[in-house]
Amino acid sequence: MSAGLVLYRRVASDEAAMPAVEVLCAHMGGPLWARKDEHAWSFPKGELEGGEAAFAAARREFAEEIGITAPAGDYVHLGDYRYSSGKVVVLFAAQADLTVDEVRGGTFEMEWPPRSGRRQAFPEVDRAAWFDLPTARTKLVAGQAPALDDLQRLLEAAT
Repeated sequence: MSAGLVLYRRVASDEAAMPAVEVLCAHMGGPLWARKDEHAWSFPKGELEGGEAAFAAARREFAEEIGITAPAGDYVHLGDYRYSSGKVVVLFAAQADLTVDEVRGGTFEMEWPPRSGRRQAFPEVDRAAWFDLPTARTKLVAGQAPALDDLQRLLEAAT
């Protein structure tokens, strides 16, 4: 099980009545994702450590992947999302506006190139960016795209 944060912000749009919404997404690091953009982004998230509460794990993983402390906010449980692999990701959402000019998160190690016997370190996340909801739908891995619908419903219910 993994947990993550969905940070969103409202920005000016052509429709004066309703500001547009953007979400913060992180591009997965490492050589397998380096040349991919579509469906190669994720909300900052990671695995729970033994007995850890999901929200605590989500905040810890944000700091580990992005390199800054998760912003304070009124977080709400957005939902639990099951991937086709069976993995479940618990997501929490809050409104926040922060600048992420540089990602300074953690790294992971893997054998690269394959079957070379050489191990190399790669960043867990190599960049982060804000995307409007239609763009985010094309950027996010398929298992997280339904969270955008839930976020939109949450925001519509709040207005």
